[in-house]
Amino acid sequence: MLALRLPPEIEKRLDILAKKTGRTKSFYAREAILRHIEDLEDYHLATRRLERGGPTIPLDDLEAEARGSA
Repeated sequence: MLALRLPPEIEKRLDILAKKTGRTKSFYAREAILRHIEDLEDYHLATRRLERGGPTIPLDDLEAEARGSA
């Protein structure tokens, strides 16, 4: 179980959305978490790796590699 407090304006928007769509506020809160948790995990992993130092890979190289394997 998870309980959280939201700023009043966000709570109001969430309530309006839930009423318009017939879904619960919990449904939308769960969806938001599920959609963004992987990005947050990736961010923290990248931050820890940068703090440790070591080699980095330029984004252009990663994109070129991805295009080559597609």
